[in-house]
Amino acid sequence: MAPQFAEAGHPSGASGSTWDRIVEVTSPLFTKKFLRVLLGGQLVSLLICGTAVTSQLLNDQHGIAAPTTQSFANYLLLTIVYCGILCFRKDRDNFYHILMTRGWKYLIVALIDVEANYLVVKAYQYTTLTSIQMLDCITIPVVLFLSICILNVRYRWTHITGVVICMVGLGGLILVDALTGRSDHGDPPKKLLGDMLCLLGASLYGFSNVAEEYAVRFYTRVEFLGMVGLFATFISGTQLLILERDELTTFSWNVEAVFLLIGFAVFMFSLYSLFPLVIKWSSAAVVNLSILTADMYSLLIGLFLFKFKFSWVYILAYAIIMLGILVYGLRPTYQSLTGGRYKFFRNSEQTEEVPPQEDKDRIIGDPEEGQVEDLHADARQTLNNHD
Repeated sequence: MAPQFAEAGHPSGASGSTWDRIVEVTSPLFTKKFLRVLLGGQLVSLLICGTAVTSQLLNDQHGIAAPTTQSFANYLLLTIVYCGILCFRKDRDNFYHILMTRGWKYLIVALIDVEANYLVVKAYQYTTLTSIQMLDCITIPVVLFLSICILNVRYRWTHITGVVICMVGLGGLILVDALTGRSDHGDPPKKLLGDMLCLLGASLYGFSNVAEEYAVRFYTRVEFLGMVGLFATFISGTQLLILERDELTTFSWNVEAVFLLIGFAVFMFSLYSLFPLVIKWSSAAVVNLSILTADMYSLLIGLFLFKFKFSWVYILAYAIIMLGILVYGLRPTYQSLTGGRYKFFRNSEQTEEVPPQEDKDRIIGDPEEGQVEDLHADARQTLNNHD
């Protein structure tokens, strides 16, 4: 191929080529879709911050440490709102059809979600904030692993680099927590128990998040929230009566405590309603990276409510985490349509067809609107053709 020479006024074409390459690589960051994902992820972080602050105020000022009781109100709201919507639907999207065909799957997801919430909140009674911040990051590798195994997602080097950068930023948050002395409490035996509870709960969050991504991609967000809320209400209600019945009778039920409980429930309900929507826009992995910034927001509020010590390391760590999210978003992930999950769910009556090479991997998060939705619609029809 003949060499190309620089145009007049440009002694070398290298500068233009470099700039074009930079524009090409960073172009996904300057789209409405990515901005929506970025802002949605930070709103999720703020809602998580709201649940953390109200929960800590309930524990510190009112002696209320009942994670199942706090979660029960959220699940009940989900049931009322989203199951109510499903009950008014017709055809195959109605409540009865979903309950009979896929209800047992949502029962499993609801059990995982309830216990994940319980274990992580319970861990605060035994271990340190630093340990919880460090150990609950196990959710991210669990989500990545399950996304590869279940959703057939394929990651590029930019995604791995983005995850590593986010972990470095989180390490800065953990370091400054230790240096400011916010986590100097707890004896070793109880701390070990708390660490194990947090590790198990965070791992369960990974399973729940991937199941949520699967549901919102192949079914609907309303279906997932309504069915999980229904089963979780019964599970958490039963667990509440067994484990926290005595605590409920000893609480000081004053006006402030009641408003904090209501505030916690509203934050949780908003979080659960928004979380699957942001997952649908992006993926469970992106959302879990985004919510690492929740610790930064908790610090800013804690400076006034809990007299936390400020450090510029927090600002630096926040910037690093955001940089990691941007690096992750430079390239879309791929979803292989020839993996085991699609083959496993394919109807035996259908003719086995080998797709052409260019169709074996589909892009998730392609900038062109509608491409991903068409993929999901095709997959739903294949999975549920004989449902």
